Amino acid sequence: MPFLDWFLYHSVAMWLLLHSFVLMAFCFHSATTFPKGCYPSTEDGFKTFRCSRAQLTVIPKDIPNDTNKLYLDYNQISFLPNDAFQNLPLLVELDLSHNVISRVEVGAFRGLSEHLHSLDLSSNKLVSVNKDVFNSLKAKANLSSNPWLCDCTLQQLIERVELVAGTSDGIVCDASARKEHIGKPFLQLVGDIDFCNIYKKTTDIAMLVTMFGWFAMVISYLIYYVRQNQEDARRHLEYLKSLPTPASPLFLSSKHQKPC
Repeated sequence: MPFLDWFLYHSVAMWLLLHSFVLMAFCFHSATTFPKGCYPSTEDGFKTFRCSRAQLTVIPKDIPNDTNKLYLDYNQISFLPNDAFQNLPLLVELDLSHNVISRVEVGAFRGLSEHLHSLDLSSNKLVSVNKDVFNSLKAKANLSSNPWLCDCTLQQLIERVELVAGTSDGIVCDASARKEHIGKPFLQLVGDIDFCNIYKKTTDIAMLVTMFGWFAMVISYLIYYVRQNQEDARRHLEYLKSLPTPASPLFLSSKHQKPC
């Protein structure tokens, strides 16, 4: 019996030790797969992954697939590539505010159309974004506080996306073909101006000016050519007039003059 007690005691101890080791290894592995400054949590029943102020420069790859809310705000992310969030089909909220994002590829949000309802891109470096970036995306977007170029591309983008309430006045023209538009909320301008028609008219005017320039050059050349021909014709006529005619005394004397 003492041997049996000793065996059982040590077996239980070894099992507990092994179980603790496996648990520690699992926890260590889980902790090391997340980027520094990122951590998962559950908030209001939603599985949340926070990477705020984590000094990230790219979208992290090891985000749990069942994440509902993803916070990547206050980082140094500058570019959103195609399929940046393709492994997060259950995402309902995505916060990318306060980064330095200046370029978004057309397929950056591919795969998020089913559940995503909130997309925050405010306070970045966006100047121009293709309207197709938001293809089939149902999320309400915050696009305020970016250095927007107010043109036809931005107008087409705004027509495609639903803005978060109260954020439209934050979409301000940082650059525009017309200086008087700079510093004004874009949505106030598009109420009276069709930027796509302005672009078309500007293109048409440029084409007309170019055509007029070529036409003026052709006309100038024709005028020069005609005047030059007229001058040559006048000189030739004067030369012909200076030649002796059959009825002139000079012509007759030269005709009857006998050779020596």
